[in-house]
Amino acid sequence: MREIVVFSGSAHRELAERVCDQLGVPLSPSRTTRFSNDCLQTQLLANCRQRDVYVVQPLVAPTQDHLMELLLMLDAARGASAARVTAVVPHYAYARSDKKDASRISIGGRLVADMITAAGADRVITMALHAPQVHGFFSVPVDHLTALGVLAEHFRGRDLDDAVVVSPDLGNAKEATQFARLLGLPVAAGSKQRTSDDTVVVESVVGDVRGRHAIVLDDEIATGGSIVELLAKLEELGCTGASVACTHGLFAGRAVERLREHPMVDEVVTTDTVPAPDGWPQLQVRSVSGLFAQAISRIHAGESVSSLFDGVDPTHAPPQPSLFDRA
Repeated sequence: MREIVVFSGSAHRELAERVCDQLGVPLSPSRTTRFSNDCLQTQLLANCRQRDVYVVQPLVAPTQDHLMELLLMLDAARGASAARVTAVVPHYAYARSDKKDASRISIGGRLVADMITAAGADRVITMALHAPQVHGFFSVPVDHLTALGVLAEHFRGRDLDDAVVVSPDLGNAKEATQFARLLGLPVAAGSKQRTSDDTVVVESVVGDVRGRHAIVLDDEIATGGSIVELLAKLEELGCTGASVACTHGLFAGRAVERLREHPMVDEVVTTDTVPAPDGWPQLQVRSVSGLFAQAISRIHAGESVSSLFDGVDPTHAPPQPSLFDRA
């Protein structure tokens, strides 16, 4: 592992440190400075020549600063004659901008993918892209990891006889079906209509939830608007309570207040792809540092990364019948 060099941007240094602990390598130092004209400059303070370099940086607020810092670090590694440069982006924020759904609108997911490649990335490691087609926006290899197994482990060993996995929308139904399969549970999903960035209307729920405890699964929670609307519909349909689980716990705006004090919510579980919010000690955070460390180790050794998720990732698991396929 001595030929692996790992750097971290300023977005989530704690995750990078956990990944390095799993790998058994030190986190190499770097320096980012801001000039009086608000421009950023980064300097990598470890030898990169002919090394396998990894730059860890989730795209979280302030997203544009962290994106620019990532691009500068990738450029610095390429300029320092690294043998290979890999961008480790646990949360790819621009995955939400994945299609042309209005006139003259930008597609940020593709543009940012092009920028990361142009800056010097030979490869990208990310997790739980909001839309699977974003994977195809990159012109370099992408290892798309999943946290479903990590989140499922949180619920194993409990009495789940009256539980049901619920997706907030039909778009996430396949992931919810796979998660339900891991726990041996039935699955349901909300049918929602988004009216603005933080406002949705849940019109109905497909599946039986009456008298059951819901495990609400989403890839990302930002303001919590979708979850709160879904919880109201679940309560109306006779659901007894809910656990909320997600991969990317952004918890922006009033999300912490909304979920922490909601009478239907027994617990909220997320991963450490992004920093946890302050003032919420009850939040359950599961680490995905081991998955990223294993991915890095396997890439460095030229081994399969996808085999990490045999039976977990829907891409590799055998096909399973789903009520959404029949609906």
